[in-house]
Amino acid sequence: MSGVEEFGSGQEAANDYRVLAFGRLLGAANRLEHLLGRDLEEEFGISHSIFELLLLAGRAGSQGIPVRDIAQARVLTSGGATRLVQRASALGLIERENSASDARIQLIRLSAHGEDLLLRASTRHVENIERHLLNLLSPGEAEVFSAAVKKISKHAARELPIMP
Repeated sequence: MSGVEEFGSGQEAANDYRVLAFGRLLGAANRLEHLLGRDLEEEFGISHSIFELLLLAGRAGSQGIPVRDIAQARVLTSGGATRLVQRASALGLIERENSASDARIQLIRLSAHGEDLLLRASTRHVENIERHLLNLLSPGEAEVFSAAVKKISKHAARELPIMP
């Protein structure tokens, strides 16, 4: 077990500081996603998954983002990403176009309606992030937290296999 001693009991394993730290991270992320996602749904009629898709398309700008990159970024299968794109397209939030260099690649861009919704929803989302996360921390803690989460996320992304 690569340098980690085996646990003597289930209670010992469950109370290990590493297990607790990861559990708290997941718990906090799940609770925050529920709170912030519920608000996006109530205020703007979109799921958190659709909002994340709009953010990815917004980051890509006018060049668009391939569906396979959406799948990888959201940790979805290609079929899951396709269904997400179809839902956003049905709502008129994105536009799809085949890549000029490879017609097999579909590029996703924000529609004018999608950009408008993204701007309004992002303002509300940032208010909620500040209220439920950042305002609980001192400015120094928020900076350290942000850097640590970025480091962890980048490492996990590098370790993640290519999504099917």
